[in-house]
Amino acid sequence: MLGLVTGASSGIGLQYATQLARDYHCDLLLVSNQEKELAQVATDLAAAYGVKTVAHYADLSLSDAAENLHDWCVQEGYEVDVLINNAGVFFFNEYCKTDIKRIELMLQLHVMTVAKLTRLFAEDMCARRRGYILNMSSMSAWMAMPGIQTYNASKAFIYNFSKSLWYELKPYNVHITVMAPGAVDTALFGLAPHLRKLAVNLTVSIPPEKLVKRALKKLFKGKKADTPGFINWLSTPLLKHTPDWLLFLAIKYVGKYQK
Repeated sequence: MLGLVTGASSGIGLQYATQLARDYHCDLLLVSNQEKELAQVATDLAAAYGVKTVAHYADLSLSDAAENLHDWCVQEGYEVDVLINNAGVFFFNEYCKTDIKRIELMLQLHVMTVAKLTRLFAEDMCARRRGYILNMSSMSAWMAMPGIQTYNASKAFIYNFSKSLWYELKPYNVHITVMAPGAVDTALFGLAPHLRKLAVNLTVSIPPEKLVKRALKKLFKGKKADTPGFINWLSTPLLKHTPDWLLFLAIKYVGKYQK
């Protein structure tokens, strides 16, 4: 079995690569825009778990990144059995004060690249009548949250896109799962270390290794979607009805907790 993991050089992506190799004996195509770190991850995983690893440097925020990656896999003869669309970015900013290039980068990476990679590799999987795709959304998909308006909108796209495709792909024995976690304990959100530790201790944030273990189990069981944590699951409907006064309070305070 061959797994392709995007954003594989650190954080959640590194956990996906590690657990696919360690727990599922899966050979790996590792993709990231961190060339040096990615090469080291590929070397380490191959040595630790006896799987074949290939490091492929790519900037997935480019408009033709998905096509180029798929073409490269075809040319090299790689048949991808498991696609993990994990690569992502995050920033907290007022929309009108955000550089348009940053907005474009996020939308290209979270929306167009995910949509096109899913389209290209799913077609191959449907032809072979087998395959697995996992897309990373977020609980923020249900939040009208100032400061992350582009992020949560892109995650809402991923969530609904993936759930809709579950019905289309199932007759071909291709399984697609979308994960919508709450806070994950990585550097992506830019929180100071002591606040990250506090969030984990309060179970507000989940360590990436626990998230990934759960996500892979859901994927290989053919589950449609999942939000880890009972509190997160319980609070999801409430996010749609967050009072305006609380959102204005968030505008005032959340930014100062960033690094």
